[in-house]
Amino acid sequence: MREIDAKQITETIAELCINANLQLPCGMRECIENAKQKEESELCRSVLGDILDNIDCAKELSVPICQDTGMAVVFAEVGQDVHIVNGSFEDAVNAGVAKGYTEGRLRLSIVKDPLRRENTNNNTPAVIHTRIVEGDKIKLEVAPKGFGSENMSRLKMFTPSASQADIIAFVKETASIAGSNPCPPIVVGVGIGSDFEGCALLAKKALCRDLTVRNPDPFYADMEQKMLDEINKLGIGAQGFGGRITALYVNIETAPTHIAGLPVAVNMGCHVTRHLTGIITVI
Repeated sequence: MREIDAKQITETIAELCINANLQLPCGMRECIENAKQKEESELCRSVLGDILDNIDCAKELSVPICQDTGMAVVFAEVGQDVHIVNGSFEDAVNAGVAKGYTEGRLRLSIVKDPLRRENTNNNTPAVIHTRIVEGDKIKLEVAPKGFGSENMSRLKMFTPSASQADIIAFVKETASIAGSNPCPPIVVGVGIGSDFEGCALLAKKALCRDLTVRNPDPFYADMEQKMLDEINKLGIGAQGFGGRITALYVNIETAPTHIAGLPVAVNMGCHVTRHLTGIITVI
């Protein structure tokens, strides 16, 4: 049995919260630059240029890329050979979020109760998804999720008679309804399968997949491209100014489902779709 001090988890989460808000995932800036080169609208090219300038300024000045520094979503893979000492895992994660958001001077956006709306003043609690895996490491991925895009997300319980075209049309419709609200160019995570809550989690995980990695199943990789093409036919464009590039990429994640169902969730991400990973190993 290997021991990991809860304080290590807290410090790692705090660092990830801060850095994820200050820098985009690897390759995202290049993806936006590529979109600018492809864009035919002069106005949208200018907007994409402003987005790139904002990314560069945020890096130079060490300030958040977006003022909405998000709700902290944490994906944790905890090795089954790990024993956490000097505190509980979830308490350590939330302490890390509080430390990162307060010491990092990030916007505090979480309210204690959904209707009474009193701010917690430290951006906790986090949304924590934990898996127990083989090994003696803890892998932590922090994905700060802004709600301009989150609010535009949708879920539909299709029946098994639904076709691939029906699902693509639903994703396209979701992007159309969203319009400029999620600050395009957008990133789209799609979850297909599992059950009601499972497909939503798949969609969230899809947003965190590396933008250069297509679905390993050629069938779904092709479907990702079809969805991207259809969304970019909408003509919404950067920040809704009407251009060729509305979405940067679409990621699909799937899971087994019930014979009577076909759940599909669409999780919208803006051009500031942030996620950063850290690994704690036993020394």
